[in-house]
Amino acid sequence: MTTTEAAGPPVTDTTAAADGPVTEQDQGHEQGHHGYHKQKDEHLKRLRRIEGQIRGLQRMVDEDVYCIDILTQVSASTKALQSFALQLLEEHLRHCVADAAVKGGSEIDAKVEEATKAIARLLRT
Repeated sequence: MTTTEAAGPPVTDTTAAADGPVTEQDQGHEQGHHGYHKQKDEHLKRLRRIEGQIRGLQRMVDEDVYCIDILTQVSASTKALQSFALQLLEEHLRHCVADAAVKGGSEIDAKVEEATKAIARLLRT
């Protein structure tokens, strides 16, 4: 991950390196409110739960747990991350893409392309 400077605090770029750095300004979020803003606390709680699952995996390996049992937990952790990603994507579509559609112009094309690339990255995992 890299950090880029926008008009204000640094913004973390989580896109693939080939896509280039992304800032809040590039995404049309001048106020810094993203689609997940209203569910932020719920998302953080969910991510902490997933983090706990990952720490559990580390503990299982450290304790020499049977490999199939570890793989079962890997599968559960992966499913939890995928579920989180899908919810975040839905919120992006409902907020960011819908907002761009209301504004019209070339912004909607950019948002649809951005969402399409994000979906493609999710499908590759």
